[in-house]
Amino acid sequence: MAQVLLEARGIRKVFPGTVALDNVSFELRQGEIHALMGENGAGKSTFLKIVTGALHPDQGEIFLNGKPVRLQSPVDARRMGVAIVHQELSLFPDISVMENILVGQAPSKMGFMRTRKMQEISRAYLERFHVNFSPTEIVKNLSVSQQQIVEIVKALVTDADVYIFDEPTSALSVEDAARLFDVLKDLKAQGKGIIYVSHKFDEIFRLSDRITVLRDGSLIGTVEAAKTDADEVIRMMVGRSLERIYPEKGTPSRQTLLKVDNLNAGSKCRNVSFDLRRGEILGVFGLVGSGRTEIMRALSGVEPRTSGDIFLDGEKVRIQTVQDAMSHGLYYLTEDRKEQGLFLKMSIRDNVAVTHLDALSKRGFLLRNRARELASTVMRDLRVKAKDDDQLVGSLSGGNQQKVMIGKWISRNPRVLILDEPTRGIDVGAKAEIHQLLRKLANDGIGVIVISSELPEIVGLSDRVLVVHNGTVAGVLDGSQLNDETIMEYASGLHSKAVAG
Repeated sequence: MAQVLLEARGIRKVFPGTVALDNVSFELRQGEIHALMGENGAGKSTFLKIVTGALHPDQGEIFLNGKPVRLQSPVDARRMGVAIVHQELSLFPDISVMENILVGQAPSKMGFMRTRKMQEISRAYLERFHVNFSPTEIVKNLSVSQQQIVEIVKALVTDADVYIFDEPTSALSVEDAARLFDVLKDLKAQGKGIIYVSHKFDEIFRLSDRITVLRDGSLIGTVEAAKTDADEVIRMMVGRSLERIYPEKGTPSRQTLLKVDNLNAGSKCRNVSFDLRRGEILGVFGLVGSGRTEIMRALSGVEPRTSGDIFLDGEKVRIQTVQDAMSHGLYYLTEDRKEQGLFLKMSIRDNVAVTHLDALSKRGFLLRNRARELASTVMRDLRVKAKDDDQLVGSLSGGNQQKVMIGKWISRNPRVLILDEPTRGIDVGAKAEIHQLLRKLANDGIGVIVISSELPEIVGLSDRVLVVHNGTVAGVLDGSQLNDETIMEYASGLHSKAVAG
């Protein structure tokens, strides 16, 4: 049996009122990719913080290469050969890529950083991802996906024995994710140990040797990936079988609810035309940089458009601002719930009330009883798990945060709801609940548009799929065309080339 690089024995961690981890044990072997799975709130983040020195366990021991260690800090852990790629970016935005990659370990001579050597080292690692930016570029000028690559390279350059990847592909394109998988396989071949955290089952079964599942702070079990399947892992994660991750598809009416005609808004939104039927879930798919988000932001007044017509129920409407869109019952829910979609330091009640200030205030004062009633209704209807409506949104799990963001807008009785990556970063149980909710909204006659980077979600949830390529509509697919291969053919521009040929 391969050498055990990292072992946790009997880890327990208690926060006020919560047992975050209870007698959790885990081992990572040399040359192994070991997946760590569980719903939001299962204890994964707490466990990772303990094995990287960010938290100290109340009970239990950590061993590295068979020797007991007490990790005092992340710096201490990194010095001992444990590196982590965080889901939340931890870069310094105002300094260069190479300075971020080599922070704390930059080559120097007589107290001065060797800039040329820093460029050489950084470029060698960045080339593995075929990036089109320089090591001297300032980080804040990069896209989120480019910053994610810098975060990954920052860990790789440490030449650690143990690597931890926490949802590393959440902001990566399909191409960059494939390159990361190649890097992980190289690390495995070198005898490194990798802890891989993801909610994406296709990645888990593509990469991992073993899978460990946590639920409610407890260890449920460890299984060999080759000897199990997604259904079994889901049962371990949620304590029950999810009969259908995706709900039964509906029967949308043939009535056109929304019609978009020749919408233009810069290079990422060019002559875009499509329609949305009443009671339909329209999926929107495109590769990173295709313009899928820009199109929907222009449609909903978030970004300015230069031309184009919008019709709701056959009537031409003027939508130049978010307020215009809201006045017509069209709402856009951002993919960045933490920065733009929610007030994390405010309560559930206040987050819901913000969208209803016209109805919940009198002479400038919030009518708190009415606000509480509305928030309680949202929590009940969307099954938000929280102690009460006073709980801060920032303390909720990712899935429950997403429910609050959706709930505060559907409480305004929308005609059209546009959701950008509505299930990004949330667990399989919460995903299933949100999918059921979106189908219920569609069945109630609301037009639902879902932008997603996950092909299984697009195929499983959508009645039709709008595929975007290079800022234009590559095609609208339905029926037998709703499969991974056809959608990717349109998204990559190969279909138009085949037709032209």
